[in-house]
Amino acid sequence: MEMSSFVFAVIEDLGADLDSSTRYMRYVNSLAAALPGHACALLKKEGSALKPLAVRGLTPDSLGRRFELNEHPRLNAIVTYRGVTHFPNKSTLPDPYDGLLEGVHVGDLNVHDCMGCALHVDGKLWGAITLDSLKAGVFDVRVERAMAMFARLGEAVVRVAELAERTSTALALGQNSGESLRALEGVQLARREMIGDSKSIRELKHEILTVANSQLAVLIHGETGVGKELVAQALHAMSDRANLPLVVINCAALPDQLIESELFGHVKGAFSGAERDRQGKFELANGGTLFLDEVGELSASAQAKLLRVLQSGQVQRVGSDKEHRVDVRIVAASNRDLSAEVKAGRFRADLYHRLCVYPLYVPPLRERGDDVLLLAGYFLEQNRSRLGLRNLRLGRGCEAALKRYSWPGNVRELEHTLGRAALKARRDEPGLIVTVGLEHLDLVDELEPALGLTVDNLSMINRLVTRTSNQTGTPTGLETSPMTYRDAVDAFSKNLIQQVLQHNAGNRAAAARQLGLDSGNFHRMLKRLGF
Repeated sequence: MEMSSFVFAVIEDLGADLDSSTRYMRYVNSLAAALPGHACALLKKEGSALKPLAVRGLTPDSLGRRFELNEHPRLNAIVTYRGVTHFPNKSTLPDPYDGLLEGVHVGDLNVHDCMGCALHVDGKLWGAITLDSLKAGVFDVRVERAMAMFARLGEAVVRVAELAERTSTALALGQNSGESLRALEGVQLARREMIGDSKSIRELKHEILTVANSQLAVLIHGETGVGKELVAQALHAMSDRANLPLVVINCAALPDQLIESELFGHVKGAFSGAERDRQGKFELANGGTLFLDEVGELSASAQAKLLRVLQSGQVQRVGSDKEHRVDVRIVAASNRDLSAEVKAGRFRADLYHRLCVYPLYVPPLRERGDDVLLLAGYFLEQNRSRLGLRNLRLGRGCEAALKRYSWPGNVRELEHTLGRAALKARRDEPGLIVTVGLEHLDLVDELEPALGLTVDNLSMINRLVTRTSNQTGTPTGLETSPMTYRDAVDAFSKNLIQQVLQHNAGNRAAAARQLGLDSGNFHRMLKRLGF
């Protein structure tokens, strides 16, 4: 198909009724089909970073990454030049996509061409498009001209997408165009903080947009580690109180004897140690938002004191006989089911109904599908920057393992897991491009993705190890000695590797291929298991 056909396809889409993500993806697909290359991306500038909105030929986690311009000289050069910027294969500037091309191993990235072009909308820098090729010398003058044309088409696509989104927001919220624009700016802020595009997260973002600019009290509920404080921050940022304080108080850390002083303040001499007047959290948050985190942990007496100020809107400092009226928007959060706590008599019903005027549910990570990969990309990019690497990527089998794991600690557990994995991977693989392997994640058995096994509990692993040991003649001692989950998995891995090595006459490369494992990861696994 001639390039003109793809150009016409983009132009036809300008008049189509498409959501923004679909519109951007169709544009990138047309760009990729019309021009030579292995990967292309549409990126939007948010703050000091470029955020991928649509990619083709890059790994799924790349959509969650945020490329800080001061850390990626190629991207910075692209956005600071009006025309097409072409980096030949001999360029010494690091490429932000090294190690991120889908289906390509790090070792295959010795030479490739890259070019990009900035996008400007209404006279302001909006973002950029990029195109990468593993084959050197394919980007000639003709391709550069075509890239410039697609950049101008991209600017039109962005204008249409943002106008449609602004109109949709205005209709949904009954706002004028100026108000809807401010709401959209708030949505963009929330998106920067709340990584994800699953149905449940899109619904949550819509609910945030609905209630953010009201004065209603909001109760955010969800499991530990799902990001309830990020929701509170988005609610505040998208409200008309955004320029005023957001004050956070951890209710779980409030001892009963200090709660009145913390919430309402005190005057000098009110009690031993009160050497000066002190404002409480309600006064500090006056005009803004007060976020009561883990509100379900408050004692009965603390609940009564909080209810009193919510009912009257008046605060009285400890040791003072004067009351002060405060204008505070209340946002609360709890990992407890407060309605069940009310029924059990552990939480006051009147306080619950004061707090839960508009409930928001934050879904656990296990219910968010591919969001785990976007979040993984976001955290990997953070660790890449922290460790001073050119790139930090996921190895073979890691995507499946991340999606399969239940994540009882949710997003917080994922963040900590990838932080540890990045350190381990850098230790095992010196260099500027580092691959995180399954053994670094340490979530489930490294062999499980290759073998299609599902290990639900320790007894099943014990049966597998016993069966394998009977086949090899190697005793395991499982019948008499209980083993931990990790020990049982290691025993199974070791026995199975012995079988595969024997089958391949000790050839480790052949064994790795048979198991479907990356050779580098396989050799590190052998070392860890004592081979």
